Amino acid sequence: MFKVVNWMIVSRSELLVDLLDCRWPQEFLVKLTKTQPSNMAKMLAVEPIVIVFFDLSTIDLQQAYQLQRLIEREYCSIHTVFINFPKQLDTRFLIHPLTIGVFYTDSSLAEISIGLNDIMKGRRVIPQDLLRSMVDDDNHDDNEQLTIREREVLQTLLTGSTNLDIANQLFVSESTIKTHLYRAFRKIGVSSRGQAIAWAQTHMHEVRL
Repeated sequence: MFKVVNWMIVSRSELLVDLLDCRWPQEFLVKLTKTQPSNMAKMLAVEPIVIVFFDLSTIDLQQAYQLQRLIEREYCSIHTVFINFPKQLDTRFLIHPLTIGVFYTDSSLAEISIGLNDIMKGRRVIPQDLLRSMVDDDNHDDNEQLTIREREVLQTLLTGSTNLDIANQLFVSESTIKTHLYRAFRKIGVSSRGQAIAWAQTHMHEVRL
């Protein structure tokens, strides 16, 4: 007799969740738990989930990062999969050793199904171009050291500047500042702006813009 496994989809899209709930339980013999980002932690505490799927088309990247950190910290046996993963933004900081699948925004349901079949066979399904870029980052980023720009952005937090203020100071877009912050948060091991400011106050007094 086959054992039913428990998956969770974290999304704000009722349409997507209902569509997946019509397909995945029969296709993969799974029980699909549906939840909003704000309820994920509560649901994980009562459901024996083995894979959490994040719908990045409806979840803010910072919130997705924080939810991933929560799983990493409290549920190390749970794997994560990202769907609707954006190609335009540098979101590689979300990829963690527990991440076993990444599907871009242009992936069809059929392509996702093929990938999930591979995942159920114990394989990791992450696009080759994404893996190559991550390897390049590792080769150029010695032991996850902060880049000069990431240090600049963290230092600017100490002045109480908003993301838009920092973007204007550094002549880049606000989304670029968010990406720098998310990557810096991961490198220094924090999950909130307040924690990053506290870290910067302790470690970055020598930096000058």
